[in-house]
Amino acid sequence: MKAQEEINFNRIAEAISYIKTNFKAQPGLEEIAEKVNLSPFHFQRLFSEWAGTTPKRFLQYISLGYAKEMLKENHSLFDTALETGLSGTSRLHDLFVNIEGMTPGEYKNGGENLHINYSFAESPFGNIIVASTPKGICHIAFYDDEELALANLQRQFPAAKYQLLLDKEQQNALYIFSHDWGKLNQIKLHLKGTDFQLKVWEALLKIPMGKLSTYGSIAKNLQNPNASRAVGTAIGDNPVAFLIPCHRVIQSSGALGGYHWGLNRKTAMIGWEAAQTNPES
Repeated sequence: MKAQEEINFNRIAEAISYIKTNFKAQPGLEEIAEKVNLSPFHFQRLFSEWAGTTPKRFLQYISLGYAKEMLKENHSLFDTALETGLSGTSRLHDLFVNIEGMTPGEYKNGGENLHINYSFAESPFGNIIVASTPKGICHIAFYDDEELALANLQRQFPAAKYQLLLDKEQQNALYIFSHDWGKLNQIKLHLKGTDFQLKVWEALLKIPMGKLSTYGSIAKNLQNPNASRAVGTAIGDNPVAFLIPCHRVIQSSGALGGYHWGLNRKTAMIGWEAAQTNPES
């Protein structure tokens, strides 16, 4: 590691440590930058390059993680907000909605008021479980064991109400396997993730069928050229297999890279899409 890179790395490591230790005080950008002897502007840029997110967003992630643990231990929303360093429950509410896509109350009760329909289907690449809320598709996964597939879905929202039902949202999503791509604009998604994850998943949706991209290209398109690893992590957390096409992302060397549901399946998907979009080649 070059001398300046090592200095920058140590500064960001020190900043991360400071945020983790002092998050209850909700330190501002100027305070953290001062601790590592940088101007706020320079620190913001450097932190984003190395960590793949802004100092403010990183502080929010740390605060959210602590708040989650408190809610799991059945603390009240008010006590959780104050103990996390937030001024009140309204700020706790905003924190959860902006990052988790749900209110702190919904998180605490495990999705108690959430209704999820699910069904099992066949695809050219194996059996899948597909699930939807009134807002759209929230889950698609390949599976070998039906009971385990359902258990994995239920683990996300243990208190939600589940019904084995193939609804219109799921039917529109399944059209993608029958070559009726004219239905794509009818598919709605209900996704829960961090701001960075949502940006990565949105970028995946822009990769045309039959085409490939790289982790580095996606990071560059997100104005975070050094965030290839963070992009890879977000891609690995993709909750909607195939429909959000993480299989279209490979390494810059041309190697396939990883795939949550197996490299053989990823290879088959890439080949199948190429054949459908270039039938004469």
